Amino acid sequence: MTSASDLRDLVTVQQPVAGADEVGQPLDGWTELVKLRAHVRHVSGTETAKADGAVSTVRASARVRRRTDITAAMRLLIAGAAYDIKAVVPVDGGKVWMDLVCEAVS
Repeated sequence: MTSASDLRDLVTVQQPVAGADEVGQPLDGWTELVKLRAHVRHVSGTETAKADGAVSTVRASARVRRRTDITAAMRLLIAGAAYDIKAVVPVDGGKVWMDLVCEAVS
């Protein structure tokens, strides 16, 4: 069971920038939604060879207090590295905790 004392990592949730610039082109970037305390676990990592070189994939799970404004369209900054949120999973019925299942590809 997770307790508040397990939330040792400070993470930042970012959402895609919406809207357009002054000439009507869609904006491409990220903006901060919230900083949270989390319990981050790096669950796996792989490296594969692709046409242009090696590709590294790291999977992580971040347990945070339940929120209703975080979706799989967002990303998480963990120790400065950007991880795409792949799923938002309620824990124990979703009343207190949720897991953010994340992946970083470089």
